[in-house]
Amino acid sequence: MLREICELGFEWAELSHGTRISLLPGILEAVDAGEIRISSLHNFCPLPMGVNGASPNLYLFSAERPREREMALRYTMKTLEFASRVKAPAVVLHLGCVEMKNYTDKLLKMVERGRQETPKYAKLCTDLDEKREAKKGPFVERVNELLKKLLPEAESRGVKLGVENRQALEELPFDSDYQFLFRELPSPNLVYWHDTGHAQIKENLGFLQHTMHLESLRDRLFGFHIHDVQPPGRDHCAPGSGSIDFAALKPFIRPEHIKVFEFGPALSVEEAKRGVEHVKRIWGEG
Repeated sequence: MLREICELGFEWAELSHGTRISLLPGILEAVDAGEIRISSLHNFCPLPMGVNGASPNLYLFSAERPREREMALRYTMKTLEFASRVKAPAVVLHLGCVEMKNYTDKLLKMVERGRQETPKYAKLCTDLDEKREAKKGPFVERVNELLKKLLPEAESRGVKLGVENRQALEELPFDSDYQFLFRELPSPNLVYWHDTGHAQIKENLGFLQHTMHLESLRDRLFGFHIHDVQPPGRDHCAPGSGSIDFAALKPFIRPEHIKVFEFGPALSVEEAKRGVEHVKRIWGEG
């Protein structure tokens, strides 16, 4: 896997939430030999023993059950330990969700059918806003409690905790709440991780303006997951093949930001290469 990444011209790789324990010896061998450097880990990495598929939401920080939150803490600590071992500067986190009806998929299907201007669509959006605001309190409190336990470990290891913006409208943090999160937890080791595809999907649904959202968090911005979206919600496409205006995002890009291309497995090598070149042409080589 890492050799293939190197052969595509990359010097760095993110290790994902699909990394099984059995893969660690080969990864460590490649890292120690200087064949590849690790830019970031995506929680949980490595996967818990017996889990064989990508599982970023295996244990939710927001879970009501204390046992699940304990497991989330335990395996995030293990991810931080592994990040130190491979000298990765950041761990990307999903923070959980508010337990409620799935509005996101219903709204996406309505947009696919061209029904986003209908009264029903507007009512669903209003219902979603009201219900998630009314319910979010205890879920946010549990997330913040867990982050407070993780931050001292991240600080001692010199690893950033990157809070990723999520695709689903029910997932935390809500896009309007990031400033509250960073005021509540001002540690410089808690940072923002911007997923271009997730932000674009929410723009397609009418819940944010992609460029303005990124600008509002530029001071805490640390890294990117880069992929394109074919409207309204088909993500992990090669940049340039979808609707994201990468030129509009360029003012907020700095050379020190970590930039991870997050492509779907169906992409061909040539499609991936074209996508990388598309971004480099617009953002530069940094």
